[in-house]
Amino acid sequence: MAGSAPAEGFYDLVVIGGGAAGFWVSIRAAEQGASVCLVSRKPLSESSSYWAQGGLAAALDPADSPASHAEDTLIAGRGLCRDSAVQLLVEGAPGAVEDLVARGIDFDRDGNGQLQLALEGGHSHRRIVHSGGSATGHRLTESLSRLVAGNEAITVLEETSATALVTDGERCLGVQTDRGLIRGRAVVLATGGAAALWSRTSNPWGAIGAGPVMASAAGANLADLEFCQFHPTCLFLPGSAQDGALISEALRGEGATLVDASGKRFTDELAPRDQVTEAILSVEASQPGVPVRLDLTGLDPAHFPSVFEMLAGAGLEPTEEPVPVSPGAHYTMGGIEVDLDGQSTLPGLFAVGECACTGLHGANRLASNSLSECFVFGGRAAVAALELPAPDPEDQAVDGIPAFEPPSTETREAVWRLAGPIRDREGLEALEGDDYPLARAIGATALAREESRGGHRRSDFPDTDPDLERTHLVYAPDGTITREVWD
Repeated sequence: MAGSAPAEGFYDLVVIGGGAAGFWVSIRAAEQGASVCLVSRKPLSESSSYWAQGGLAAALDPADSPASHAEDTLIAGRGLCRDSAVQLLVEGAPGAVEDLVARGIDFDRDGNGQLQLALEGGHSHRRIVHSGGSATGHRLTESLSRLVAGNEAITVLEETSATALVTDGERCLGVQTDRGLIRGRAVVLATGGAAALWSRTSNPWGAIGAGPVMASAAGANLADLEFCQFHPTCLFLPGSAQDGALISEALRGEGATLVDASGKRFTDELAPRDQVTEAILSVEASQPGVPVRLDLTGLDPAHFPSVFEMLAGAGLEPTEEPVPVSPGAHYTMGGIEVDLDGQSTLPGLFAVGECACTGLHGANRLASNSLSECFVFGGRAAVAALELPAPDPEDQAVDGIPAFEPPSTETREAVWRLAGPIRDREGLEALEGDDYPLARAIGATALAREESRGGHRRSDFPDTDPDLERTHLVYAPDGTITREVWD
């Protein structure tokens, strides 16, 4: 029923976001007999998930285990992961892969018909499932979008923008869009992350944290906003359209190496991303004006066709010589504070995927845990949201919640300059005065965390503070920040 919804209506579930998380919540809710309205700002083929090169992390090899997956996740998370969220992810990920296979999703297989498992940074075993190699996002969203479009219980509004959540002061009742008010038993935000708030980014330009901004304006708490993962290997071609393009972790898993100006390898390419990023920044500082390079010359381009095609389109010859790379904003660990069912602190409002913060990723996301998160926690949110009682038809939404406004180019440049891979007090204090609400919140929480941990590095507080282990900074709608320890 894509595009056929009325301008206004009531549904059991209203889902905002046309990526993997939004698709899965919609599918799982519809399978339970719910009526669903899926609102997507862009056509379904253009979400951030569409461009994802990573796969799903799941302990599927007999030599692997959920316990080992959990250990790797906790190590990468630098003492900030929520243990209960990690356990749900690692125990549920193998079943999520099975659920997708059962619904017709084709994953890469070896000559014996077994799932092909790849290795990525921070993982101690091969446990990454791909579909079409580095084209996983494309293949997965294409398949899921067909399932969504073919389900009569799901009404899809493409090229429709959510502008504000609506409440009665106590509960979320729906969402205002540019096509009218859509009400529901519950609203699930699956709007993606905010990494494009940083001007140097691997993300599509629309990944600006719209979900957290709307959630905060409606009265929900945010958390862990100071943590952004800077992917170590983004293409470095300043001034070109390809600058910041992602070069997948999977290439380093298959032997690509990082080299300095002299051609010398300088780090363990399969260490967690924050560690590799730190190593690259150190080398960059020692060879001013000369980028670090990623040597792909020993790899078979047929295994990573989309990456090699992108590099060739940028005028590079990756089979002949190493390509220039530098860290870029890639993934935000923080977002809307939610419990393990995706329920935010505002009743009736749920969040799933990168716009949500369960505490799963801690201070640094383990590679490819994010797609697994979409399916494990998306399924839980679909069930929990439908258990809520329907709102009273007489409930009226309150007026006065401001409509969402995107950030300016100046904001994006300021976030990169003042809250990039290395931060300090002076820069973060300046960011607190930015016009964009999420930029201000990032500045405030990064200022409040006086240590360096994972994706948050302070030049004026270079050490990790053991007293802040497992401690999350929660940002309330009024701008106050509190410390919480999550089980």
